[in-house]
Amino acid sequence: MGFVSNGMNNLPGRSAAGTALQQMHGSGLLTHAVLIGVDLGPNLSVTGSLATILWLIALRRDNAEITTWEFLKTGAIIMPVSLVLTLLMLR
Repeated sequence: MGFVSNGMNNLPGRSAAGTALQQMHGSGLLTHAVLIGVDLGPNLSVTGSLATILWLIALRRDNAEITTWEFLKTGAIIMPVSLVLTLLMLR
């Protein structure tokens, strides 16, 4: 779910996941795992979340130039690590 929410943005991803979990009568652990994926996943790329786009606009307005490529390179390291560590804590 973490990678899916980058392709379709986290808000529609969360809605789709919520509907699917409701239909499946998902367990608490599965629900938590999906929510973590939807919340942390968009940290991979700029397009994953509206909040990320708004933060980048604010940073650029304050002359902190962060390119999309720099964000993606950093997100490619940080997001999977934080996602795996957080999911491991669910056990």
